[in-house]
Order: sequence, then structure tokens, then C-alpha cells
Amino acid sequence: MKPCKQLELYYHDLLHEGGNDIANATSAAATNATKLGNFKLGKLIIFDDPMTNDRNLRSPPVAKAQGFYFYTMKTDYIALFAYTLIFNSTDYRGTLNIMGADLMNAETRDFSVVGGTGDFFMARGIAAIITDYVLGLEYFRLKMNTKLYECY
Repeated sequence: MKPCKQLELYYHDLLHEGGNDIANATSAAATNATKLGNFKLGKLIIFDDPMTNDRNLRSPPVAKAQGFYFYTMKTDYIALFAYTLIFNSTDYRGTLNIMGADLMNAETRDFSVVGGTGDFFMARGIAAIITDYVLGLEYFRLKMNTKLYECY
């Protein structure tokens, strides 16, 4: 099938891992990891992250990603993401709801677009996720290529 709408965006996550940069952090741990395994099993992160059209964190955001991810495996780094992209610009208004398993060691991961509002009313599709950049425990950037196959 050919997508009815396609978006390429960049997700920027500034992690607050107990450092001093609280003012600029866009995510924080809501729970600590359990002691089961060495891969943060059970740790829950909540976020309010900017989405841009390019790789530059300082570019004007075109949307906000608000939601959470939590680590779900004790033998590897895997997390479940669930979030809403909130658009409020001249290009788009509304939301996209996205969720999926982030197999962090895979080159590309697919998240499901499970709905939306406004310009994305009842949207369905796939968000292909690629890790674009990582800076230790402070920052990471994901490239998100979203293809919608149901648009109303």
C-alpha cells in the first residue's frame, strides 16, 4: 500500500539522570530499576520531548512527544514506548498516538500508530525508528519516519 501521509521527524530526549541540568531536562525516571538483571528492568521514564524537522535540537519544535517508556527485559535493553505527538502549528493540528517495543540494539524498530485527532483523525500506520545519535546518559536523538495508511 502507498501511504496517504508521511512525516519525517527527529525526537530529542534530554535525560535527567541525577545531574545538575534540571532546567533543560525533558525526561526523568519515575521509578528505579529493579535488581533483576543488568538492563534496567522495571525503570520507568516519563518525557515531554521536542520533535523537530531536522537533527538540530535548537530548531523550532514542530510537535511535542509526551509519554513514557519502561524497560521490560532483564537480559537485554528493550523498552516499551507509549506516547502522543502533539501538533500545534500552521502545518498540522492534532495528535498522533504511538506505541511499540524498542529493541534498542536493532538498527530499525517499527512502532504502531494507533490513532489520532485533528488533522490525524483515526490515523493508522507505522513509525520506523532509527537511533540517530547518543551522548552517554545525557541525550539521545531518534529519527522517526512515520507512514500513515489510514487518513480521514
